[in-house]
Amino acid sequence: MTHSVVQPTPASPTPEGGHLLEVRDLHVEFRTGEGVAKVINGVSYHLDAGETLAVLGESGSGKSVTAQAIMGILDTPPAVIRSGEIRYRGRDLLSQSEEERRQVRGKEIAMIFQDALSALNPTFPVGWQIGETLRQRAGMSRGDARRRAVELMDLVKIPAAAKRLGDYPHQFSGGMRQRVMIAMALAMDPKVLIADEPTTALDVTVQAQIMDLLADLRRDLDMAMILITHDLGVVAGVADRIAVMYAGRIVEHADVRSLYRAPAHPYTKGLLESIPRMDQRGQKLSTIRGLPPNLMRIPSGCPFHPRCPYAQQVCVDVVPHDLVLGDGRTSACHFAQEVRDDSAR
Repeated sequence: MTHSVVQPTPASPTPEGGHLLEVRDLHVEFRTGEGVAKVINGVSYHLDAGETLAVLGESGSGKSVTAQAIMGILDTPPAVIRSGEIRYRGRDLLSQSEEERRQVRGKEIAMIFQDALSALNPTFPVGWQIGETLRQRAGMSRGDARRRAVELMDLVKIPAAAKRLGDYPHQFSGGMRQRVMIAMALAMDPKVLIADEPTTALDVTVQAQIMDLLADLRRDLDMAMILITHDLGVVAGVADRIAVMYAGRIVEHADVRSLYRAPAHPYTKGLLESIPRMDQRGQKLSTIRGLPPNLMRIPSGCPFHPRCPYAQQVCVDVVPHDLVLGDGRTSACHFAQEVRDDSAR
């Protein structure tokens, strides 16, 4: 049997020496009746072909909002993009029309949402939902879309895929629903996949299976991936680089090995130290004191200073700039070198 294959719209080449995807000095705020929340405050990061970038941080740090800005799916209002650029293959997506954005959304950049049960329509079978994307975006016939849906469900390792096309989302386990979401995201053969908390609410064993699946798909399909998570434990074997976010800023950026070996920002150091370890059995778990800031009232200077054990007066008075530590590594901390030296001991 001859299988249907999506023929994506030819993508423009990445400019020589440029990044596949680049976010430059992005600022996003939410304007509400209670005030203005400065949700994204100068975020910059890039993604190259074939690599995985993990974006880490607590809830409310701006990870998902940045991803939604890339996808062009922010609710506006209340969201307002004040400034910045989001460049894909050299083109600024923020300057494009909605129709131009639609040609990129799903076809070249796709997103897996964190709550599969909410993202899937409970009133339609999963096979119909996957096929609908192919019918509407690729112009496939109903029969071809059905065959391609089976192929995609096989690709993400859903057992007996052909027999499960007619099943509804509630008939799948949490892990299988997440695989359906991945299949939908892959339908148009994207070059960039954004996975927003793909292991939320899954047990540890299933988390590992989903992460292994995403790593295999990224390699086999030659995609680039942005992995959004709050869990440092799930990215160690998957990501190439890590960007750590706090209060709408990138506070540290490094390759995975360097960051795990010796973090250079107190927030990253606190996150790593809070992971339970087998060699600390019986000891009190480390925590980061306090709570993330209210984004309508971000503290002066370094926004982490009220929770930071390294904080001094300069941290209250002066916003730290990114300190370049070599090998493409940066830390937005006045005492980055001291933190890294302490971490390496």
